[in-house]
Amino acid sequence: MFNTNQVRDLVADIFESNNQKSLVQDFEEKFSERFGVEYSIAINSGTSGLHAALYAAGVGAGDEVIQPSVTVVMDSYATLYLGATPVYVDINPDTWNIDAEQIEKSITEKTKAIIVVSLYGLPVDIDPIMELAKKHNLVVIDDSAETVLSDYKGKISGTCADIGVYSFEKTKHLTSGSEGGMVVTNSEIYAERIRKFAGIGYKNLTATAGRTSLASSVFQDPNYERFDSIGYNYRMNVITAACGLAQFEIIDELIDRRKKIGSMFLEAISDCSWLTPQKFPYYCEHSYYTFSVLYNGEKERNITWKGFYNSYIDKGGDGFYACWKNPYQEPSLKTKFFTSSCPVADDYQKKLMCFKTNYRDLELAQKKVNILSDLINNIGRN
Repeated sequence: MFNTNQVRDLVADIFESNNQKSLVQDFEEKFSERFGVEYSIAINSGTSGLHAALYAAGVGAGDEVIQPSVTVVMDSYATLYLGATPVYVDINPDTWNIDAEQIEKSITEKTKAIIVVSLYGLPVDIDPIMELAKKHNLVVIDDSAETVLSDYKGKISGTCADIGVYSFEKTKHLTSGSEGGMVVTNSEIYAERIRKFAGIGYKNLTATAGRTSLASSVFQDPNYERFDSIGYNYRMNVITAACGLAQFEIIDELIDRRKKIGSMFLEAISDCSWLTPQKFPYYCEHSYYTFSVLYNGEKERNITWKGFYNSYIDKGGDGFYACWKNPYQEPSLKTKFFTSSCPVADDYQKKLMCFKTNYRDLELAQKKVNILSDLINNIGRN
């Protein structure tokens, strides 16, 4: 859902005004205020944000970056972009987030950073990971692309790590039209590195809000030097910022609706012995990027994953998503990496079902939930 009138007004203002940079800065400042962080850097995608965050953490050739075994492949790609090696750690069997107890076993003298992923809307238990990182002098990056405004012990998920990365891709809680993202940190050093890396390495970029103001007589000079580092053009454009700002005005409504739909699905599967929801501890809340369950119907009811999917479709359901292949199982990476130390992830990846929560209409969502509940009843809950 877009605040379409505001988008139209903001975009019109872009073409009528000479001060186009202000919308991106406005988005960054509003994001920082709401999320309680010192610095927010708007970028053109979550993947770009991961790349910039790892660069800011000092990751380079020969380093290792610990990351979860169940996540999108982009965490691995961003690591590889910098010449480093992803090291995969198994997931917690209840929360499906990276298992903090297993991280330390994977730390070596080459380890430079840890990427954690707050999966499907559930904040990762970040406190023990931050303690571990401090002990080993490592930087922690929270890939919070799927988790927005979820409470973690009184703080917002994604803001408790050294660096947090959010995605505004079209399916996310907050979208800026199609692509986009935000990187947050409380470190001025990391913020400046991220902004420069995402801004082609302009030497006058700062941690706070882009290039400092310079008199035209300074840079209108053949001897003026513009770049002091190598970077990429990962900057957010003003149209994207306009869309993001418009959505930001209704972000509470967007998040609350996902939570309501998640609760509806949770009630629908209650007492079903072969569908297990993602558990979330008492000290955090779920923002339901998707409502996801672990499917054991093949073992318990002799119905395959695809068989259950087809039955749901036949009854009028919208279908649901499978979990991505674990990164090291994807064709682009499996010739480079192989891991046999993530048995929970390898088992769960084949069984996870992710139901949509981004319905605009709660009545439509309830119809889909009812279809699922009826299907479960037909098969048998216990």
